[in-house]
Amino acid sequence: MNAKSDVQLPAVSVIMPVLNEERHLRGAVQAILAQEYAGEMEVVIALGPSTDRTDEIAAELVAETASHGNKRVHTVPNPTGRTPAALNAAIKASRHPVVVRVDGHGMLSPNYIATAVRLLEETGAQNVGGIMHAEGENDWEHAVAAAMTSKIGVGNAAFHTGGQAGPAETVYLGVFRREALEQQGGYNEEFIRAQDWELNFRIREAGGLIWFSPELKVSYRPRPSVRALAKQYKDYGRWRHVVARYHEGSINLRYLAPPTAVCAIAAGLVVGAALTPLGFVVPGGYLAAIAAGSVPAGRGLPLKARLQIPVALATMHMSWGWGFLTSPKSLAKRVIASRRPAVLGSR
Repeated sequence: MNAKSDVQLPAVSVIMPVLNEERHLRGAVQAILAQEYAGEMEVVIALGPSTDRTDEIAAELVAETASHGNKRVHTVPNPTGRTPAALNAAIKASRHPVVVRVDGHGMLSPNYIATAVRLLEETGAQNVGGIMHAEGENDWEHAVAAAMTSKIGVGNAAFHTGGQAGPAETVYLGVFRREALEQQGGYNEEFIRAQDWELNFRIREAGGLIWFSPELKVSYRPRPSVRALAKQYKDYGRWRHVVARYHEGSINLRYLAPPTAVCAIAAGLVVGAALTPLGFVVPGGYLAAIAAGSVPAGRGLPLKARLQIPVALATMHMSWGWGFLTSPKSLAKRVIASRRPAVLGSR
């Protein structure tokens, strides 16, 4: 890709939904600006109502890149703070034919954009994406990263654990052809979570190809506390149930495992406390399983990080399962009412 002239490379718009990202925003933007890509590039940051220094840091980045020519940073407001609204605002404010989604705590690998542009050309896909590579900065985050990249933590999800390149239902973040985004009218803003899945579903319904490649890697910073991780995974479970109600047949055993585990453990505790100690076999077996699974997941990590992997795993499993089980039908009904049919385009 780098051997091509600037004229031959499509210009790229990088869109970032941002809320309370003072810790990682500068690093994330610097990783974008340092991309090994010779084409024109812009970064559009959609600013939610942050309560930290995010807006100040964004303003500094705008000022610092004002004279950078073909690599500049812009901002747009996102008063709702919702991710899909931020993405749509950034798409509207951007102008280039390739649109790259990056989160405020995501760090692109150096050749990410060049590789994605090549894959769009080679595969004819409407959206390409790769691996969400969790990396921590302290013992707790190292533990979460290990849990998030292990099969005992996330099953066989390719964008967490890797896999063969090929067609996919959805991908992490995504690098889109602008025409696909505009054809589908952008993201459905009722999907507070799982908006990527829903948009990719419409693109696939319209005959477009979604392509996963392990060549693409984004370093991801895990949530910094048990409470934050629990909220994240509860939201994941809650919205995955919305997706299941939105699109029958989209659920599989991997998604049913956490809510099944929550029910089984709860039943085992009740039976163990009220009837027979044999009931404790189920929660005891679960604890033994995650403890055993933590051993290979924690290879190479400091002892303090390894000891926290079972806590991270249990938090992820139980929170996801509880969110799935308690997801209200009223939420799914509201989302279903906002359903956007896939828009077929000329090919």
